Amino acid sequence: MNEELGITIGMAARAAREHLGLTQAEVAERIGLVHPVYSRLERGKMLPSVPSLYRLCQELRVSPETMLGLTPEGAVRKGRKPAPREDGDAPDLRRLLHLARKLDAEELDALLNVASVLAR
Repeated sequence: MNEELGITIGMAARAAREHLGLTQAEVAERIGLVHPVYSRLERGKMLPSVPSLYRLCQELRVSPETMLGLTPEGAVRKGRKPAPREDGDAPDLRRLLHLARKLDAEELDALLNVASVLAR
């Protein structure tokens, strides 16, 4: 394994995930990996397969070039987050949407009622 590449991908994935307000478990589930494997990927201890890298780039909304450190934005350093997304969604709203998609109709109705009351 190319250790430097693993660290580059892991740091880019962590920065993008944190920017989106997602947990490691959420990203792992979305891209079809188990949490411990995704954790190893973020720590730079393993390289993703090409299909996993593709899904990771899609889910985190990061270009493969950025993820591989081939662009100035890809030169991710600790404490530096990727540029904000164009659609302007707050990370909490995206996380809420992800969780809401898991609810059945009755649970979703209850969530909508609570949100309506809180929005008043």
